[in-house]
Amino acid sequence: MSGTVSIREFCFPSDYPAALRLWQNMETGVRVGRSDSEQEIKRKLERDPDLFLVAELNGKIVGTVIGGYDGRRGMIYHLAVQASQRKRGVATQLLDEVEKRLQAKGCVKCYLLIFADNTPAAEFYANRGWREMSENRVFGKEFP
Repeated sequence: MSGTVSIREFCFPSDYPAALRLWQNMETGVRVGRSDSEQEIKRKLERDPDLFLVAELNGKIVGTVIGGYDGRRGMIYHLAVQASQRKRGVATQLLDEVEKRLQAKGCVKCYLLIFADNTPAAEFYANRGWREMSENRVFGKEFP
């Protein structure tokens, strides 16, 4: 695919099928769960619609990133790029834009989680100024 990648806000519900397909086709780094259902994505957009971004090339979604901000800390979720578009700066464009938007909201610190075995993601984030916070332990709890 040739052309210029553009970054824009996610449009619900029209972008949902393409974003879900992208996440489902990721060989590593993204697992689709309950929070990725159409209903949950709609709920997410009620809070931070300007922090859910897509990368579009020739009218097709080739990347996504979801940011969240609770007024204290930011969070990055689902930075995903179609395999054929990797190593072309798409992930960097998405990350730069969501970071800029988080900072504009007053966010001074942001977190993200990656799978322990996702070395390419760890290197990507480290090269962009993110650091592993080994002093922290992450706990999670799934609600029914």
